[in-house]
Amino acid sequence: MSPDKGMIRVAIDAMGGDFGPEPIIEGCIQAIDERRFQPILVGDREAILSFLPQYYLEQVEIVEAGDVIDMHDQATNALRRKDSSIYKAVELVREGKADAVVSAGHSGATMTLATLRIGRLPHISKPALATLMPNVNNAKTLVLDVGAVVECKPHNLYEFGVMGEVYAQEVMKISSPRVGLLANGEEESKGNELTKEAFPLMKKIPGFLGNVEGRDIFNGSVEVVVTDGFTGNILLKTSEGVADAIFTMMRQEIRKSLPAKIGALLMKKKVFARLKKQVDYAEYGGAPLLGVNGCAIVSHGSSNAKAIKNAIFQAINYSESNVNKKIEELLIRNNGAQD
Repeated sequence: MSPDKGMIRVAIDAMGGDFGPEPIIEGCIQAIDERRFQPILVGDREAILSFLPQYYLEQVEIVEAGDVIDMHDQATNALRRKDSSIYKAVELVREGKADAVVSAGHSGATMTLATLRIGRLPHISKPALATLMPNVNNAKTLVLDVGAVVECKPHNLYEFGVMGEVYAQEVMKISSPRVGLLANGEEESKGNELTKEAFPLMKKIPGFLGNVEGRDIFNGSVEVVVTDGFTGNILLKTSEGVADAIFTMMRQEIRKSLPAKIGALLMKKKVFARLKKQVDYAEYGGAPLLGVNGCAIVSHGSSNAKAIKNAIFQAINYSESNVNKKIEELLIRNNGAQD
């Protein structure tokens, strides 16, 4: 396939997901059918070709990689595994041969390689993994960090807030996003040592409203919520568990009652379908790693084709935006960048 300089080039780790290359390649095909971009599938060529219909051969570039980083491998080993699919996919971005990388593989390896090989933005000390969570306004709340930086310092949270606000503006198209700092109370005096020290720094962010509580993520009172990676990851996993538990309990209760079964049938296509769509991670595709000097989208290990397609769309939208440039501009303007 001859390269088209007008298209966004997305390097896709074809081998990293829990279910092998099949859903990843199917997601790539679905994306090709809907959006104009240049896909670069990285992995075992024979395995990729076994799932790629001949019709798409001319539309896809394949980069051979003979190694796959397993979910049980140490993330730090990724730097030595230079023939792995995720290493080679990240290198394509580093070398300017791709604009973005998408991986449903080892998230720690993806974040480590993206941070160290692609590099951080000049005034960012730590990257942040950002995810979208549903709220009652039929919209999304951006939460970061959800796992990239477990041990944070106050200026890290400030940088996360800047990155979150800019991402909400440039990619989510929210003109004046409201930013909150996650704490155990709304008052400025509430929180732990980290949030209390971060609070005055956060005031430099134009959309900062102050402290927010966990419930504010879902009630639509803010568009961006900032926290450390340890708390954020627990929050993310807890929310996923609660959503699964609620759907399970609803099904159990519906089975016990005939009127409930009838009501459920009436609501199935509209209410339940919309609700499931709101909490389905496949609708979001993946989490952008904000703060790297490029674009890296980290997808769920169990991603299906729909999730991969939407992760690719996230990568395209990110690459077409001015997110990284605007982050740098705001940090410099606020005079709060850490070198």
